[in-house]
Amino acid sequence: MKKMVSFFLFLVLLCNSALLLAQTEPESIVPETDKFQDYFYESLKQKGIENYDKAITELEECLKLKPNDATVYSEMGKNYFGLKNYEKSYSSYEKATQIDPKNKWFWVGMYEVSYQTKNYNQAIIAVHKLIEFDQVYKEDMVELYMNTQQFDKALVLINELNDKVGKSNRRELYKTQILAQGKFQNAELNNLMVQIKLNPKEESNYVALIKIYSENNENEKAAEITKKLATEIPDSDWVKIGLFKFYLDKNEAQKGINAMNAVLANQNIDDRIKHRLLNEFLIFVDKNPQYSPDLEKAITYFDNDTSENISKEIGKFYHSKKQWDKAIMYLEKAIKNNLNEDIETNLLLLQSYIETKQYEIAAKKATTLVEIYPTQPQFYYFSGLANNQLKRFSNAKIMLEMGLDYVVDDIKLELNFNLQLGEAYNGLGDLKKKELYFAKANQLLKAKK
Repeated sequence: MKKMVSFFLFLVLLCNSALLLAQTEPESIVPETDKFQDYFYESLKQKGIENYDKAITELEECLKLKPNDATVYSEMGKNYFGLKNYEKSYSSYEKATQIDPKNKWFWVGMYEVSYQTKNYNQAIIAVHKLIEFDQVYKEDMVELYMNTQQFDKALVLINELNDKVGKSNRRELYKTQILAQGKFQNAELNNLMVQIKLNPKEESNYVALIKIYSENNENEKAAEITKKLATEIPDSDWVKIGLFKFYLDKNEAQKGINAMNAVLANQNIDDRIKHRLLNEFLIFVDKNPQYSPDLEKAITYFDNDTSENISKEIGKFYHSKKQWDKAIMYLEKAIKNNLNEDIETNLLLLQSYIETKQYEIAAKKATTLVEIYPTQPQFYYFSGLANNQLKRFSNAKIMLEMGLDYVVDDIKLELNFNLQLGEAYNGLGDLKKKELYFAKANQLLKAKK
């Protein structure tokens, strides 16, 4: 009986041992590949919730199992980037490219870190490699060359991209910046000459060449290229730019005006060139006033031009010529366009009103401007001067005394204030103060000399 019990106990213990072994064996012998996947997926999970430190810890466990896994190093780069530890981020991506140089995205990581840290020379190394994968990265290379002031390389690449994929606004802006330095213009001139020979019907090459010559005041060379353009593309508006000056010089005014209007109406021609044409026509009209209506029409082309107040510039031109009526016409239009915000234009206009004896308008406008610009003494002065002329001496005295407090380090203006105050007190019958201010004016006049 004892033997049977002992045998039964032995079977029970044997079964329990087998059960315990069955329960513990799978956990103790997990394959390394499964561990790697667990660590790696956990790192992705932690990165997703921006727990970058924990993600890096998991990836370090992955590297213990697979020390040369490029993807793990790339993920390390992403997480270090998230932590703004750019040095370790870059070295992680760099390690990934050393293991697997054919993976484009590892190089993209290096580029992103370099660009983020403004290490543009380092970024160029990565982009050189990325261009082997995708030519679109040449656009990035242009910007990197500009940022590192490698303008010669940038210009070559810009011209290449212009030929292959067409021009872009950004590249044209870069090109303008490069050519403004002058020393790169010879290379560009040679390139354009070659392009014209290869593509004689491509207008843009002539245009670029004409711009360079015009900006350098090489008018004869610009005219020569214009003639070539006229031969190849007779209907080009750029031909009309050259013809405009040619017709004016030949006193064929109407033909010149027609050419000018065609240029001004062309949305593809740079505003600076249009401004130059208008300025030349303004000088022509000054000598030939019968064409003033054509000038007024030309100005309307610039109504929506926010880069420059054309009416103001023309008003200033006539103001300098002391042609006060014309100055008033254009300065009033300039102020209307600019909503009274331009102090210089208002001062020119007030002087023009005074010169034409329009004292009532001058007084009213100057007083309004004093309210808008309470610390600008010139507006007080014009208000006082105009009121004196209108014999409103009390108003003149008030405005002049207020404005004089704002005159600083301007002897001429202070002198004029004292003269007008003398006039105001003379009108009011206060001869003592009249002599006082005239005496001050005399002292300032001596100091001015």
